[in-house]
Amino acid sequence: MTTPYHSSFIIVGLTTAGKKFRPSDWAERLCGVLSAFGAEKRMRYSPYVGPRSYKGEKAVFVDGRLYEVEPMAYRFVLHFAQDNDLQLIEGAAAGK
Repeated sequence: MTTPYHSSFIIVGLTTAGKKFRPSDWAERLCGVLSAFGAEKRMRYSPYVGPRSYKGEKAVFVDGRLYEVEPMAYRFVLHFAQDNDLQLIEGAAAGK
């Protein structure tokens, strides 16, 4: 059985109307939901979801492989962007 391909995407911290999304640490908070504590007792972001900057704006890069590992987490971040009317760049490379 093959798994359907799910694209990588970037959530940009701007609404579709161009307004800056608040709070200012939204990207870290969103990625924190999908983080875990490692053996060194420090929080580590998921290798599939990470806060970064995109063209000078806060952003979250989501690797489409997240769907293969945890489909609910993939849908959660996608719906977060949609529910908050944030700009989505689909098919974008989520590489580090």
